Amino acid sequence: MQATSYTYDPETRTGSVLLDDGTPVEFDAAAFDAGGLLLLRPGQRVRIEGEGRGGALRITLVTLQTF
Repeated sequence: MQATSYTYDPETRTGSVLLDDGTPVEFDAAAFDAGGLLLLRPGQRVRIEGEGRGGALRITLVTLQTF
């Protein structure tokens, strides 16, 4: 699934993304670390993986979108 980086706190390695429908979804440090990223800037296109759907979506991986 794709999304856009919305917020990121480098101290806690947590943040949020905006799904393509505009829904914000938060991610934790484990999801950030699973993607192997060092930094995330607002507006970057990312690929996410998660468990659940809708309001119960929990992001398990955040990485940069590559083609």
